[in-house]
This record gives sequence, C-alpha cells and structure tokens, in this order.
Amino acid sequence: MTPVTPDTPPAGAPFTGAVFIGTSLDGSIARPDGDIDWLTSRGERAGDTGYEEFAASVDHLVVGRATYEKVLTFGEWPFGDRPVLVLSATLAEDADPRVRVVRDVDALVAALTASGARRVHVDGGRTVSSMLAAGLVHELTITTAPVLLAEGLPLFAHLGRDVALEHRSTRVLGAGFVQSTYAVVP
Repeated sequence: MTPVTPDTPPAGAPFTGAVFIGTSLDGSIARPDGDIDWLTSRGERAGDTGYEEFAASVDHLVVGRATYEKVLTFGEWPFGDRPVLVLSATLAEDADPRVRVVRDVDALVAALTASGARRVHVDGGRTVSSMLAAGLVHELTITTAPVLLAEGLPLFAHLGRDVALEHRSTRVLGAGFVQSTYAVVP
C-alpha cells in the first residue's frame, strides 16, 4: 500500500480524509444530549495527544451540524482561517460566514475538490460514518478515554458494510487514555 501523506491522497481519491477524535471506552463521542464534559474534564490529564500536529496537517475541515453547534458553545472559533464545511440537510446556507453548508456527500466532494483540498479533517459521528461509507475516510486516529458512558452517541453507526482497517500504531497517554491510529483498507 502506498503511504498516505498530507501531500499525497490515496490513488484515485481527490483528497485524504482523516479522523482525529475522542471516544469513551464503549465507543460514544457524546452523551445523548451532546454533552462532552466526560471527555473535556479528563482530557488535559492525557497530555500531548498530537492534536496540534494533526491540526497543522489539514487544510479543510468537515463537520456535521451537531458538531458545528457544539463548537459554537466553545466561545472562540477554534479553526482559524481554515475552510470549514458543514454537512447538513437543515442548517441555513447563510447561517455563518465562517462556514460553507453543503447538503449531501456529493456536494461536499464537489466543494472540496473545487477548493483544492488535499487533507481533510472529518469530525462528528454521523459525518464520519457517512464519509466512511462513501469511501472518503482514509485514516482514523481514535483516542479512548477511560470511561464507560452506558448511553451515548456512537462514533460509528449506519455504515452499511464492514470497513477493514490496518493498525498503524497504539500509544498509552496519561490518565489511562489510549490512542490508536488505523488506515482504512481500500
């Protein structure tokens, strides 16, 4: 398999889709109401997760509506001047001048391709699942927090098929966090 780097998307792909996300041990990215305090309250004790390096390697971000709305509660806009696309069938297209709203995966791919995207950070459970199902995610870095939520919003849902992964690395972070990176096998 040809290594995927920020400058070389996989063969036949217009860009590299990369996920960098935190989950509970039972695979949730948030509580049913969208709360992520279980992650943020523990996250600082994990130490350096590599997020800053990852964020510097992407030129575009794709998030779902729920993730976009959660980001709005953070106060500061965390994405700087990088282009952000929100995949949503219901968000008003003129909701926020900092984002571009796209209605479906086909429109998303067209917008990313037209803007010259090379490496795209994919975030949010439904968005990750939609892009995985469409073959548009090529690598996953999942940081697992040492907590069971019992109820929560799953990272992976409705894929419609198995997705084979190749393990690249695993490392133990502080406070019992574990981070694994995988390549998606085409």
